[in-house]
Amino acid sequence: MEAPSSKKLCCTVCVHTVKSIPVIFILCILAWSYYAYVYHLCLSRVTSVELSVPYLLVYHIILVLFLWSYFKTIFTEPSGAPPNFRLPEEVFEEFNRNPIDLSRQSAILRDFAENLPIMTFTNTNDIRFCDKCKIVKPDRSHHCSVCRKCVLKMDHHCPWVNNCVSYSNYKYFILFLAYGLLMCIFVAATTIEYVIKFWDITTDMRIQDGSYKIHIIFLFFIASMFSLSLFSLLAYHIYLVSKNRTTLESFRPPKFLEGSDKNGFNLGCCRNIREVFGKEVLLWPFPIDTRLGDGVIYPLASDLKSNDSVRQSSNKSRTPFTV
Repeated sequence: MEAPSSKKLCCTVCVHTVKSIPVIFILCILAWSYYAYVYHLCLSRVTSVELSVPYLLVYHIILVLFLWSYFKTIFTEPSGAPPNFRLPEEVFEEFNRNPIDLSRQSAILRDFAENLPIMTFTNTNDIRFCDKCKIVKPDRSHHCSVCRKCVLKMDHHCPWVNNCVSYSNYKYFILFLAYGLLMCIFVAATTIEYVIKFWDITTDMRIQDGSYKIHIIFLFFIASMFSLSLFSLLAYHIYLVSKNRTTLESFRPPKFLEGSDKNGFNLGCCRNIREVFGKEVLLWPFPIDTRLGDGVIYPLASDLKSNDSVRQSSNKSRTPFTV
């Protein structure tokens, strides 16, 4: 019995190690860039204290905010469906008794979900159900095959953070992109002067020791390349936030009883931003939990069209959070 357990443990460790490779890669790049910027540029190349001190101060402030956001994105556990969305064993056995009888299964799910706050359905107007987790899926939730669970307001599974980007950590993820972009732009802007001088034949910098030049030149080009990729990714997610959509919803709009509607959760730009970042604007730049709601119930665009009234359906009672 010990051999299979040891084999399973070894496989688990190997899988976790492979999943962590992108994170390790980013941390290695960050460690090298810190060495290149702080030692080779600020301490060795910049001779003016009036420049080196502000460079180091701004760089370390951005770095702390970046790492704070990055690790919060990595280590924040994705929220799963509440227990009342899970089918009891006897109900699941009854549901799974005859898999061919789809109409019977649909009726069982509708009876179970009668008092659940769900407003989105499948393309055939059936209850969204996950047979792996044995739960009725809350609105905007999806099953992640990597995390092996249904995740609330799942956006996508990001290998660079080895975690699901979802309701739990979406703010942290956006801040991670923003501070990463800011740090790359700052590094590129403060190193470009010395990169130009390295190629200027009128200066004596070409004949000096070349070890630091390689670090600074590579630092500039890597920061510039990362800036382009981070800018495009950040711009896309800012657009999604302004429209109150996830990446999955941008490809497949949520299906309501009235039909598919890509703007079904769109409350207007300001309200949409507050839903992710909270009401306290001063807390937006910091990776702390300021999100609104519980990840299960979301106000609908149709609620606003009816004087912000609560949307009700049959015996269901929805209490959307105030945005």
